[in-house]
Amino acid sequence: MSNIKYYQDLLEVGEDERQRMNFVLSAIHEYKSSDGYRLAQDARLYYTGENPTINRYEKIIYDFRGMAHRDMYTANHKIASKFFGRVVDQEVSYLLGNGITFGNEKTKDQLCPCFDEDMQDAAREALISGQAFVFWNLDHTQIFTAEEFAPLYDEENGALMAGIRFWQIDESKPLRATLYELDGYTQYIKSKDGEMQVQQPKRPYKLKERHSEADGTEIYAGENYPSFPVVPLRNGKKAQSEMQGRRNTIDALDLASSNMVNNVDEGNLIYWVLTNCGGMDELDDAQFIERLKTTHVAHADGDEGAKATPQSIEAPYAGTQQTIDMLTKRLYDDFQAFDSSAVSAGNQTATAIKASYVPLDLKCDKFEACVTRCIKGILAVAGIDDEPTYTRSKIINAQEEMQTLMLGAAYYDDEYITKKALTLLGDADQYEELMRRKAAEEIDRSITNTEVQWWGGVGAKAEAMEAED
Repeated sequence: MSNIKYYQDLLEVGEDERQRMNFVLSAIHEYKSSDGYRLAQDARLYYTGENPTINRYEKIIYDFRGMAHRDMYTANHKIASKFFGRVVDQEVSYLLGNGITFGNEKTKDQLCPCFDEDMQDAAREALISGQAFVFWNLDHTQIFTAEEFAPLYDEENGALMAGIRFWQIDESKPLRATLYELDGYTQYIKSKDGEMQVQQPKRPYKLKERHSEADGTEIYAGENYPSFPVVPLRNGKKAQSEMQGRRNTIDALDLASSNMVNNVDEGNLIYWVLTNCGGMDELDDAQFIERLKTTHVAHADGDEGAKATPQSIEAPYAGTQQTIDMLTKRLYDDFQAFDSSAVSAGNQTATAIKASYVPLDLKCDKFEACVTRCIKGILAVAGIDDEPTYTRSKIINAQEEMQTLMLGAAYYDDEYITKKALTLLGDADQYEELMRRKAAEEIDRSITNTEVQWWGGVGAKAEAMEAED
């Protein structure tokens, strides 16, 4: 296991800038050599459909002497699925696709207009790599991935106390790094062959500046946050990628898919059986497969005259397809994912659909707690007191759900029925506007009724006076 750096290691360095730069370089190097970093890189490839195991897979054949050789003659298609990407996107969309709701309507405005999208990105990164990092930058959030941010945790309590964000566009380009600490951040730069230098000395996170044409910009006040402004979003207590424990099954699925295509490709090859043209001996048997793939010819002895008969290879499609189906179902079970192909909202009862969501709900319950912990950390840094809530996005049997709602209408108030009905119809965002219109209509109706009653009273009084006369 790699010897990654901790917050205490940074404290031991002190304030000597040269030692701090050496520490930054060492921390980046050790972090990039860690198992967690390598797993994050591999998980990224699986997410984008670039299975590194399948891409490295090569067929091996053995000659009649038992020597192994790379098979250069048979088909070697490499089919990589995006199963991991689909289940990650599904969980993010299911939990956060409808956005985050706060008790105070102004909270979203105080955070940033794209806060929902940022948290979706952070959640996606946490599921892929095991953890992501959300930086509160004055009035908006920034997402740091596990492949660009080396965290410096407190080795005593596990709290994130500092961290280094690093990036390099190309090996020929400079390495850039920013060291984030409780009392500010420092920016560094290192050219390909040069030493690391301070690009921007440590400065507070919040600055007040005075602009002057005579002497330029002068900072006259600085302030930091009450806590470290980079908040981790971990996938569980161990901060593990969703790939953990499921990689081999994905590899098996991709290998089975690749072999099916290879078999079909090879099955399209026609070879010739040559009868009475020189039979095969034991050495030929050992070389049969190799010769078949190179010349597409097999020799056979017979009593009749010489002849050539075309033959073809039948691909074992049925057996391979059963294997693929079995592995696919296994992955849905292992990932606790929702298999939309197995559930049709048009012909499934609401109860059956809800039952199909149980595994995904159980997994999201755990991850939701992680997301909530992260959001509360961001709110604390930003000085906002609020609580997040979520509305999960499900396939439903709208007709059955609406019938159930109407049957229980006597037990619900109008507000609940309206909100539930709009949600079933996919118009939940129209609730506030609809309630405002209904309130306005009630006011108008009340005024109208009052006017009718007043004019009715006036008319009755006038009729009575006329009768007296």
